[in-house]
Amino acid sequence: MAVGTSELTTDQLAQRTGMSARNIRAHQSRGLLAPPTLRGRTGYYNEDHVARVELIQRLQADGFSLALIKRLLRSARDSTDELQRFSDALHGSFGDEHPRVVDLTELQASFRTTSNEVFHQLESLRVLRRLDDGQVELVTPRAFDGGAVLSDLGVSAEELAQGLAEAHKHVEAVARICLRMFLDHVWIPFERAGRPEEGLEPVLDAIERLRPLVTRGVSSLFQMAMNDVIEHQIGTELRRLKRRR
Repeated sequence: MAVGTSELTTDQLAQRTGMSARNIRAHQSRGLLAPPTLRGRTGYYNEDHVARVELIQRLQADGFSLALIKRLLRSARDSTDELQRFSDALHGSFGDEHPRVVDLTELQASFRTTSNEVFHQLESLRVLRRLDDGQVELVTPRAFDGGAVLSDLGVSAEELAQGLAEAHKHVEAVARICLRMFLDHVWIPFERAGRPEEGLEPVLDAIERLRPLVTRGVSSLFQMAMNDVIEHQIGTELRRLKRRR
């Protein structure tokens, strides 16, 4: 990262980042933040300090303790850029889907409902987000495209929302299984090894390799399960009709 030219006092850095001056000084004493450049009795910070403070805030919001952030910085050779790459990798998408913005009235027409309860439930599942000016961001447009087809087939918006909530629990359980394996076989060994000379590259490499494989693997398992369920259900229905005849 190029050294920034902006000069900020402690109070100005606090105002810029939203972090208290007391915490800024505490981060310096912990070795999380480089000291400012002194001129006389006044210390001046630059854009590198701003980037470091903002990165610490982001990692804390993700649940990382200050002690763990310090260990990560050591592993990253005290590089804000390398640790930023790690944070970006954690926040990266596990798919190629991009949010889509539509009018709320268009969405209501597609699902034949104006029920606030239904849309609040979808918001709580984080599959949509209400914007200003009567617009809605569809976080998972493909799910809504599938829901629109089911709506055309007669499934009510309430049924769709309830079904999505139930499916979300199962999908979250699968995600937790994948995360547990990552923690057990990548993160915890990395933490225990304590080899800062290797940096965060092994962890970054694992995340980048696993991201597309996990997505495709879960999709393949779902397809197989769906085929089995359909085959079983159709067979059951045919046998039922045969008994009725």
